[in-house]
Amino acid sequence: MTLANRRQFLATSAGLGLGWNALSLGAPAGLLPAVFAGEGGEAASKPEPVKLAIMGVNGRGRQLMSVLQKFPEAEIAYICDPDAKVIPGAVKQWTDAGRPEPKVVSDFRRALDDQSVQALVCAAPDHWHALAAIWACQAGKDVYVEKPCCHNPIEGQRMIQAARKHQRIVQVGSQRRSGADMQAMAEVVRSGRLGKVNFVRSWITSQRPNIGREQPTAPPEGLDFNLWCGPAPDRGYRKNLVHYHWHWRWDYGTGECGNNGIHGLDLARWGLGVDAPRLVTCGGGKYHFDDDQETPDTQLATFDFDGVCVQWEHRTWSPRGIDGDSFGVEFYGTEATLQTSGRGFTIYGPKNEVLEKVDPAESDAAHWRNFFDCLKTRSLPNADIEINHKSTLLCHLANIAWRTRSTVKYDGATETILENPAAQALMGRENRKGFELPKFT
Repeated sequence: MTLANRRQFLATSAGLGLGWNALSLGAPAGLLPAVFAGEGGEAASKPEPVKLAIMGVNGRGRQLMSVLQKFPEAEIAYICDPDAKVIPGAVKQWTDAGRPEPKVVSDFRRALDDQSVQALVCAAPDHWHALAAIWACQAGKDVYVEKPCCHNPIEGQRMIQAARKHQRIVQVGSQRRSGADMQAMAEVVRSGRLGKVNFVRSWITSQRPNIGREQPTAPPEGLDFNLWCGPAPDRGYRKNLVHYHWHWRWDYGTGECGNNGIHGLDLARWGLGVDAPRLVTCGGGKYHFDDDQETPDTQLATFDFDGVCVQWEHRTWSPRGIDGDSFGVEFYGTEATLQTSGRGFTIYGPKNEVLEKVDPAESDAAHWRNFFDCLKTRSLPNADIEINHKSTLLCHLANIAWRTRSTVKYDGATETILENPAAQALMGRENRKGFELPKFT
């Protein structure tokens, strides 16, 4: 099959929501196959509504709502957020699109109690991803959870266990997995066309703001800060914590490596077809910012797999990217190099000549199309929780190596860090009382 034909096939597959793997899962009650209109035709019947509860609508949640507005079957039944001030804008966004007004609750668990809700959409901060998804699975709901899928590796393990035990679809927001261009990219890398790929570089550069220094104060009116913290420690509300800058605090976020590194490292792992690294090292530090951020503003991590090295680099204070792109992944092979900005890709020959360019493809709507289709077919989605856990693990291991200033030896078979008690201790944490992480046998 030619590359052009492969791309056409993959584009068709993405549009139809065909997953790479199939798993027989129990279909939720009331969710029947929908008949969609063909191009220029009419639907034989209206798509069966999929009732959603969306958790977290300050930033990413609102972006997801914009995509969901394109799907006639998407029915947001609940909008959930512990900050009352962000809810009216989200409600207005949905109703302005001509959709019925959702119910509003601060605690998403009230939505999980509603048996008519079929899926939870979690766009809350990183520290909530795992517990929210697990509770949703236990309540018989399918899940769309934003990346990174978890705050630490043990949470990711428990998410897989919950999804399999309760036979739930769990799609993670690594939307490039559903883009026909990135599907073709992964196939090219695995085809051998690049020769033997010995090294993969991934990176992001940006100019983020200085967040200053703040002392704990009383939370603003309308914010349930205890609920916002949930499973994470409550060390007091700070003005430079909620809503976005929690990314740079270890209690709640995973730094830029977890925030954007997950995208680059997922593409690298996908293209290479590898699982767990044997050795992880990480350098860098907080060199630029003098503020309350705890995570490094400059980070360089290396992951040694069998026969190939993968690298992640970020600078959150510098606009200059690599090869002209502020975000990218490059696969260096013995015969050719493939470079992508996460949208489309270019293949370069041994003399740096362009051999082929593939145009960007839409991925956000394709990812939701895949999710909705998998709710009906009960097939594993393109970014199934087990797939994304393996990629998110790379971000966690990089951060663990940086936080302990040590080399991390990892055993993928047992999912443990070897000969390094301090690093192994960061594989998980004890949640706050009332928000304990469930265990599965």
